[in-house]
Amino acid sequence: MQRQVRRTATVAAAVVATAVAATTLGVAGAAQATPPGPGVSGTIIAQHTVGGTDYVLRKITIPPGQATGWHYHDGTLYATVKQGALSHFDATCAQDGFYPRGSFIYEPAGADEVHIGINRGPAPVVLEVLYVLPTGSPLSQDAPNPGCPFE
Repeated sequence: MQRQVRRTATVAAAVVATAVAATTLGVAGAAQATPPGPGVSGTIIAQHTVGGTDYVLRKITIPPGQATGWHYHDGTLYATVKQGALSHFDATCAQDGFYPRGSFIYEPAGADEVHIGINRGPAPVVLEVLYVLPTGSPLSQDAPNPGCPFE
């Protein structure tokens, strides 16, 4: 029982300490999908499965002028902008967020939540992202550009 309480507290602390990113890397997919830009990288820091849920903590770096590619997630994301500033756009091409250093980002789950994160600044964007996903789900699902005049 104490082990479960400790594990739950650790996961809760990770959620509070991290922020979402609609700014995660897409997984290579169909020809019309939009892959991440050159130099976009992600490193898994920690990963745990509790019940039917995967908790993955990841550091993502987006160089100046690059983007995550259009994508969505099968679970919820929470992220913190550790460096730089991220511009976040939804499938209507509207900028639904601008996240400077220290900001918290929340991205809801679902194929109807297609988005892209773009680094329009002069410095790399560094994110710490907590993925809360159904067990075995990919970190993200590629999606085609919904018709926006940018990537």
